[in-house]
Amino acid sequence: MAADPAGLPPRLRPSTAPPPPAVTRALHTINTCTSAAALAPLRVHILREPALLRSTAVVSAFFLACGRLRSLDPALVLFASLPRPHVFVFNSLLRSLPAAPACSPLPLFRHFIGLGVRPNRYTFPLMLTSLSSLHELSAVHSQVAKSGFARDLHVRNALLASYAACDPDLGHAEQLFDEMPSPDVVAWTTMITAYRNRGRSFHALSTFRRMFAASVAPNRVTMVSALGACAAHGAVDTGIWIHQYVQKQGWELDVVLGTALVDMYGKCGHVVEGVRVFSEMTERNVCTWNSIIGAFALEQNGEMALRWFYRMKADGVRPDAVTLICVLYACTHAGLVDIGRKIFNLIVQGKYGFQPGIKHFGCMIDLLSRSGHLDDAFRVLEAMPSQPDAVIWGLLLQGCKVRGDTDLSEYVTMRLVELEPGNASHYVTLANLYAETGRWLEAEEVLKGMKEKGLAKDAGWSLRLEDSLSKYISDENLMECAL
Repeated sequence: MAADPAGLPPRLRPSTAPPPPAVTRALHTINTCTSAAALAPLRVHILREPALLRSTAVVSAFFLACGRLRSLDPALVLFASLPRPHVFVFNSLLRSLPAAPACSPLPLFRHFIGLGVRPNRYTFPLMLTSLSSLHELSAVHSQVAKSGFARDLHVRNALLASYAACDPDLGHAEQLFDEMPSPDVVAWTTMITAYRNRGRSFHALSTFRRMFAASVAPNRVTMVSALGACAAHGAVDTGIWIHQYVQKQGWELDVVLGTALVDMYGKCGHVVEGVRVFSEMTERNVCTWNSIIGAFALEQNGEMALRWFYRMKADGVRPDAVTLICVLYACTHAGLVDIGRKIFNLIVQGKYGFQPGIKHFGCMIDLLSRSGHLDDAFRVLEAMPSQPDAVIWGLLLQGCKVRGDTDLSEYVTMRLVELEPGNASHYVTLANLYAETGRWLEAEEVLKGMKEKGLAKDAGWSLRLEDSLSKYISDENLMECAL
């Protein structure tokens, strides 16, 4: 057929005949299904009609509908009835599985392989998204090698991402990454992100530097992860370098990359630069506002944090739980007791659309304790819907000690001992309280009980009894309570 005079390629003709009417009707019914109760009758209908059972489009659409309606049993029953399912159909079943299914996809895969059907390069990445244990991951890794996909870049990167998510110490992920002859930007970014998420910011930034040494260009996801590591490590020089790289590349400051820059500058103490980036952004979300408010809170500039908080509300952005934690933290370190009370009460009243969490309670207890309102702080603690943890009690204890309230300090320390009976620092604190009030025998009893429990004091703690006089000594006035 001659080419079109306009220089266009020849028109394409349909390679197959249109689907039978029964298939078209079934696809319409499946794709418009909105009730999980209708899935079982649809499955029966498919099994009774050979044309529908042979149609990969129909069976795949049914599997996806089961996943969309969160009712997998009809899909599993239909899959078990298929004599030799096409790999496309099996992949659709894997797509219908939730991220953390109640049952492992491995039995389905073994059944599929047992029917003599070969997986393709899309099968394994789909399986990997449904795995949550190293044991299962190792089994799939073995199947990848047996199936000849070990060198496939798509499969290899999916394996690396799964190991990075499941492996606590990242040993398996590091081994797989080191075995890659030429990791691409996806693999490098996976490792940088994994290190950052594990709190290993130094390793994240070292890997980031190695990536550039290997002449692999980063993408936006790489930069966002690296900026997160810079924020955690305080590596402002690297953060500035990333900012300059982004500018040289002419990248637009979208909401994700821009927010990562604002967050990095704020946590590294360069709030002015963070505000400048904030102003350059054409699109912002609640996370962007949280980053700038949090930056002023960390700087202990409560007035500015509140000013940005009010500006946020004026711009029509609804604060979330993180926003209010930043605001309450700012009030705590600026001594803004009345404003903090007002905001906390609004949270309790549901004015922001959620109830206060443990961090909101912690900020409020810290604010009241620091300002000497110990009775109010204790009432807030008692009003918590869940049992206060050791951190909450520790915040109250700090306020008690600053104000010299030995009675409440003793009560709080006793609660800490009950919550964490294996924490030696609480016993030392209690013994010190007794010693400071001249209750030497009780101090000795606490230390004796501590010894009987086999608890060792931290290196910075010591307590000396001389001539019926007990004195607590802490090297360089370290914190008296391990929070």
